[in-house]
Amino acid sequence: MKKTILFTLVLLLAGCYPDETLTVPVTQPNVQLETDLDKFIETNFREKYGMAIRYRFVDRYIKPTQRVAPPKLEVVQPMLDFIQKFWIDPFLEVQNGEAYFRTHVPAEVVLLGGFIYNDDGTVVLGTADAGAQITFTYVNAIDPADKEWEALQLHTVYHEFAHIVHQRHKLPPDFEKISPAGYTSPGFWVSLSDEDALIRGFVSPYATSSPNEDFAETVAFYLYNQDFITEFMTDEPNCLTPECEARNAGRELVREKLTAIMEHYKKVVGVDLEAVRNAVQAKLN
Repeated sequence: MKKTILFTLVLLLAGCYPDETLTVPVTQPNVQLETDLDKFIETNFREKYGMAIRYRFVDRYIKPTQRVAPPKLEVVQPMLDFIQKFWIDPFLEVQNGEAYFRTHVPAEVVLLGGFIYNDDGTVVLGTADAGAQITFTYVNAIDPADKEWEALQLHTVYHEFAHIVHQRHKLPPDFEKISPAGYTSPGFWVSLSDEDALIRGFVSPYATSSPNEDFAETVAFYLYNQDFITEFMTDEPNCLTPECEARNAGRELVREKLTAIMEHYKKVVGVDLEAVRNAVQAKLN
């Protein structure tokens, strides 16, 4: 079942990108001429990792009620370079990382030019399909110097890649018992602030939506967020208010979760997440 990830934005965002040309559903022709880009993808992604890269838009990438801009041809190669540098290479650079990546990589990666617009005015920033497909949106705006764009893409891929771990190897033992009172009822997470989430023991409001999302969000934030240690692992000193004490209590829960996750990764896939984070951060700096 296809799952919408991370965040769904409210109506006001739908007006923020007026220059996007949204698709009218089209059907991909049965025969496509092979280009130099196709040959590059075949050699560097499909043959190497068994990963198909889909950049030509076809109807099945979105629901009939959704609209999206297709990717511009000139952004595909730079986006693939971005994926190689920030997703693939960090895992290849650590012990056991290559074996882990090759055995857990989704079969299909889809590139879409803009966000996915729902008919109710909300916006989908990224999707995954049961570990078999990861979809990157907003690739037409590619700009690694834009930290918000960069964070969106890294958050998407690290979050979804983490889901594959718990789908195949379950969550760490008793993970869902670390902060059971903090999980929210369906849809309630959107009303929480970042501070509300932290006090509950979570790295983001979305993480409160379920133990699975908590796991994936914690992994994603840990890998790409340059301020993770300061924001989520280091207690505020000289706490004199109940609010400060509550935030520090939440940090203790986050530390407990991260320890469980890191031990789980080492046990089930043989990968040291701290080494992966170091590799990612070295590329971000």
